[in-house]
Amino acid sequence: MKRKRVAVIFGGRSGEHVVSLRSAASIMEAIDKDCFEVIPIGITREGAWLAGADAWLSLWENRPPREATPAVMLTDPTRPGLLVQSSGSPDKWVHQPVDIVFPALHGTYGEDGTIQGLFEMSGIPYVGSGVLASSIAMDKVKMKIQFKEHGLPIAPFIHFYRWEWNNRKDKWEEQVRNKIGYPCFIKPANLGSSVGITKVQSNDELAVAVEEALLYDEKVIVESLIEGREVECSVLGDIEPLASRPGEVIPCNEFYDYRAKYIDDRSELVIPVELGSKLESIIRDYSIKAFQAVEASGLARVDFFVDSSTETATLLEINTIPGFTSISMYPKLWEASGISYDELLRQLLELAENRFQRRRELMVSPPE
Repeated sequence: MKRKRVAVIFGGRSGEHVVSLRSAASIMEAIDKDCFEVIPIGITREGAWLAGADAWLSLWENRPPREATPAVMLTDPTRPGLLVQSSGSPDKWVHQPVDIVFPALHGTYGEDGTIQGLFEMSGIPYVGSGVLASSIAMDKVKMKIQFKEHGLPIAPFIHFYRWEWNNRKDKWEEQVRNKIGYPCFIKPANLGSSVGITKVQSNDELAVAVEEALLYDEKVIVESLIEGREVECSVLGDIEPLASRPGEVIPCNEFYDYRAKYIDDRSELVIPVELGSKLESIIRDYSIKAFQAVEASGLARVDFFVDSSTETATLLEINTIPGFTSISMYPKLWEASGISYDELLRQLLELAENRFQRRRELMVSPPE
């Protein structure tokens, strides 16, 4: 049987570039090579595309590529795939067919619907959510509005833009003080992996935290502090999604920030976490409803703050391309729920193809 060609895309222009490389390394190692031929596609921090066996190493070591060569994705659905520069002749570009795309991209230009739009134009099945779900889930403000519309419990929040902050700092300081209170969290509206997030204890710390968030986005969200355990749940599927058993994050720092996630390596993951049947059922139900609220597909990780004493859960956010290393929460929760890492990859690739076929059947030509 002919192997299907899977383009694993990683790197990218976001602040989560290195996280993406780690996810991609695990995915490419675990994909069943008897069924799939892996095509590594690296995107540099500047946005250049590289293809070839050395693409990942080129980005990881931040050096000029050796075997990695320039590539572009065609937006011609009659020839789905890539154009790769010929090593023997820089002026010659060779068509390289692609059957499925597996984006291991996190954050801006990877998880926000932009590259999903490229895949749609190219006519290639791809793992994960489409343009709409990706863009909504990436924008914490729009995401929370969707959650609220669907009756899901969220923390109080406000948001503002750079120009609003610059023109009326006093207004927004008052809004934070009166509507949100301290302590609270200041976040860029469009970013992941806890980049640019600050926990603020008083008004004296607010301006510095807002300026930090504005380094990463034009829009800032301010959220009330919700006391509780940090619990996460994985969702898998499309029309009828399933939720895994939940797991708990016990951060080594004051909260689960970027250093706690990727640098200090001292945070503890409890997988699965025993919360009691009632609370676990609530979390799994909310996770599926959050998945459906943004119209997600394929995979997502849903994050909560949980109060065990009152058996309540407050929905924090949904991540449509969660970390995917072999020790990341998303695959580990499925492993604890009975689905191995390699089987998870197989199911995601199958879901991508099924969704593509279902949507293609709807693309009929209008009557002449």
